[in-house]
Amino acid sequence: MALKPLNDHVIVKPITEEEKTEGGIILPDTVDKEKPEKGEIIAVGPGKLMDNGQRAEIGVKVGDKVIFTKYSPNEIKIKDETYLVLSENDILAVIE
Repeated sequence: MALKPLNDHVIVKPITEEEKTEGGIILPDTVDKEKPEKGEIIAVGPGKLMDNGQRAEIGVKVGDKVIFTKYSPNEIKIKDETYLVLSENDILAVIE
């Protein structure tokens, strides 16, 4: 199934990083953690429709790794994969 975001929404695959304690113990994913703040964009919508009928260009592209606000994304699951849908306004930065 392909996901096609609408307007200024993007679909992001979360990037999970192993977390270690100071003693070097790796915490498993099952430990209650905050939602991810980093991800890779896998789909981009056509852009927000402006009052003049034209679409505003989105400033990110497929493949960009981004940092986004912690509680903004909507989480969806497809075939045991988790994806996040968020608005372009919720993206804080592109990781270069």
